[in-house]
Amino acid sequence: MYLIFLLILEHPFSHLIEPLTEDRPDKKYFNILKLEDHRYELLPYSIRVLFEAAVRNCDGFHIKKEDALNILDWKNQQNNADVPFWPARVLLQDFTGIPAVVDFAAMREAVKKLGGDPAKVNPVCPTDLIVDHSLQIDYSKSQEMEFNRNKERLQFFKWSSKVFQNVTVVPPGSGLVHQVNLEYLSRVVFDLGGVFFPDSVVGTDSHTTMVNGLGILGWGVGGIESEAVMLGQPVTLTLPQVVGCKLVGIINPLATSIDVVLSITKQLRQVGVSGKFVEFFGSGVSQLSVADRTTIANMCPEYGATVSFFPVDDVTLRHLKCTGYGEAKLESVETYLKAVKLFRNYDNSSQDPDYSQVIELNLSSIAPYVSGPKRPQDRVVVTDMKKDFQNSLNEKVGFKGFQIPPEKQKDTVDIKYEGKDYKLSHGSVVIAAVISCTNNCNPSVMLGAGLLAKKAIEAGLCVKPYIKTSLSPGSGMVTYYLNASCVLPYLHTLGFEVIGYGCATCVGNTAPLPDSVVAGIKKGELVACGVLSGNKNFEGRLCDCVCANYLASPPLVVAYAIAGTINIDFESEPLGVNSKGKEIYLCDIWPSREEIQQVEEQQVIPSMFKELREKMEVGNSLNCWCPGYINYMSEKLSVVKSPLLFYFLTKEPSPLQSIENAHVLLHLGDSVTTDHISPAGSIARNSAAARYLTSKGLTPREFNSYGARRGNDAVMTRGTFANIRLVNKFIGKTGPKTIYFPSGQTLDVFDAAERYHREGFPLIILAGKKYGLGNSRDWAAKGPYLLGVKAILAESYEKIHKNHLVGMGVIPLQFLPGENAEVLGLTGKEQYTIKLPQDLSPGTIIDVMTSAGKTFKAVAMFENNMEVTFYKHSGILNYVARKMV
Repeated sequence: MYLIFLLILEHPFSHLIEPLTEDRPDKKYFNILKLEDHRYELLPYSIRVLFEAAVRNCDGFHIKKEDALNILDWKNQQNNADVPFWPARVLLQDFTGIPAVVDFAAMREAVKKLGGDPAKVNPVCPTDLIVDHSLQIDYSKSQEMEFNRNKERLQFFKWSSKVFQNVTVVPPGSGLVHQVNLEYLSRVVFDLGGVFFPDSVVGTDSHTTMVNGLGILGWGVGGIESEAVMLGQPVTLTLPQVVGCKLVGIINPLATSIDVVLSITKQLRQVGVSGKFVEFFGSGVSQLSVADRTTIANMCPEYGATVSFFPVDDVTLRHLKCTGYGEAKLESVETYLKAVKLFRNYDNSSQDPDYSQVIELNLSSIAPYVSGPKRPQDRVVVTDMKKDFQNSLNEKVGFKGFQIPPEKQKDTVDIKYEGKDYKLSHGSVVIAAVISCTNNCNPSVMLGAGLLAKKAIEAGLCVKPYIKTSLSPGSGMVTYYLNASCVLPYLHTLGFEVIGYGCATCVGNTAPLPDSVVAGIKKGELVACGVLSGNKNFEGRLCDCVCANYLASPPLVVAYAIAGTINIDFESEPLGVNSKGKEIYLCDIWPSREEIQQVEEQQVIPSMFKELREKMEVGNSLNCWCPGYINYMSEKLSVVKSPLLFYFLTKEPSPLQSIENAHVLLHLGDSVTTDHISPAGSIARNSAAARYLTSKGLTPREFNSYGARRGNDAVMTRGTFANIRLVNKFIGKTGPKTIYFPSGQTLDVFDAAERYHREGFPLIILAGKKYGLGNSRDWAAKGPYLLGVKAILAESYEKIHKNHLVGMGVIPLQFLPGENAEVLGLTGKEQYTIKLPQDLSPGTIIDVMTSAGKTFKAVAMFENNMEVTFYKHSGILNYVARKMV
């Protein structure tokens, strides 16, 4: 059917369609090489995927022939031409998936109200929704408790899978989104209706880029853009620059793949790859397993690149064979990729394409690192850790400092836990978490942690019981191979028990620390530490009273947990002393690369993947009631609620209007992250969201987390800017407060916004550099929009978040170079009028006037005309809903 559809369209590239092999004339593909254009073989491999998608989906409307030709002319068109990309599929996780599906349900209501057929509101693009992303740690560690806590949300997912066409829901207990995407959903090469083409995906999870390591082009776009793709709108992007990262040399035996990741992350940060594609090449790539590559690609959001692409090679094919690909399928994959020159040999430099820029990294120069204490980019060589921590105690309060007086730096506090006495000091580890979002896909680092635990137990070492230890794998596959390799019991003995599958410690879902530990930290005003194998470590993210957080590889997380402190020199100080009085050093129990590889080869075997696939296909049934009617939004639920996004929707958009007499809701500084903006973690009992839930008859025990209530816009709007670490210059200290200027009162951010709304005042936000850093979270844009924010005025933006603001109808304005609120003398107490011309276009210079008499200019940060169109419609969702009608 798909092939017939292409032919009916009188496809401009239909002459390229031919059989993949002579013996299977029913299997077709677009033979790009028939164009006989030498430019194709000089394109980076990631751009070749974009080009093939443009050729195959060229319909003369969404994708025109000139779009495809612009991609082919990438060398001259990069950073210039806007091109559409129609991915093969969409990936949703439940945190951002539930608001997307809620929006679809609400869109059905809106379309019906405007006279359309609600049953026609269905995803056009194949969509997979993975439920497991909301794990909250409890002492019971019971999946049944998770089902009961999230029953309402699971009911909604089950309803969605029955009502919406083209939606597949992967049930709970199957694994975390990026793991399931990698291990189960990825095709590498699609075979749809007899037509072969490269797999590609956009997802509502920032870790979607993990599949780049498998040769699949994919990136995170957030719920807003993904909904547009689901409804048949291609992703529009400015043809990106592609940075070639050349890997050479031999990996240091003591360095893990995480060390490789952090080294590459630092180098790419220094080079500056924001908004660019990164593609790896060079002989060093052949040393990296697919697990290594996916771990590197997974850190893409941390160095700002859109993708980090590893073209398919023999290593990829061997991996696919291990995961259960049959010989016939493998042969088809290899034949197709070679036919369109998407298969490569990293040792053959003649296959190297042109790149916008080439950087080189010698793998032999990489040493083990950790990152911290407050940002993932602040790396510390493990051998320098003790010195670096001492420096951080002396430094002024900031990203690297805590400013502890010298006379207090050696203070200790006595605590009692479970009847025994312990001492806490600066640097004491109180949280040690091997978590799911970065490392668990990589058997080498997880097995390394397990072997380290085994050797530690055998040497007579243990972890102090007051340390909050946890192991939350990304999928059952991890538990399977840890158990099969006989190291899981040793991890459990040290306290690293499997608490479930999903994001936990990394998103603030940590069970409370023991009261005696919290009291000791507060009494001594100690810089307590968390160590985790994740990719985020902002201050206060793990726990309010833990202000120093370090990212480390899983083996080092276990090592620091055993040591009980990060204030240790592993080379000269022992991890501990066993019952025989023998000092045990890290070098005594650190597993060699050869040991790890031997266990990996013997235990990470095809049967493991076969068992996983069988489990996935059988699945855990969602044993919960679900309505059978077409409209779910009429139910009075606390988790799922019809959002206000379409409340005032009309068939045609209103004429563009200037923003008049806007108040400043928040005056923010540099590096405001989506963690600061978007609701996440548990719902504080004194918050605006808590007051709302209490008004609905819920008790604090029933509040759950913001993630679990992401389908309720009333809760999420109240949780926007509710982060306790938010620094609003109006207030002068951390906390989710602002000033309501008409009365001068200090209020919660939501309460102030609500008062401004009642008085008819629009709102803006003043911000500094890099506004919107961090994970791509749709509520970081939806929340401000529903608070009444019409514009953000910042020095610079994180690209994905900027796009989300546009997608929600919030205009991102940027100060002119060299200007900011301080330079212009803006206090934020003024009212602002932003003049928007009817011929608004990308890069338009906007006039801004204040009630204090100042006038200045700002740039409208639209990337292309489609973004301007979305903004004029008050966002992507309204635009698509109007098209549906």
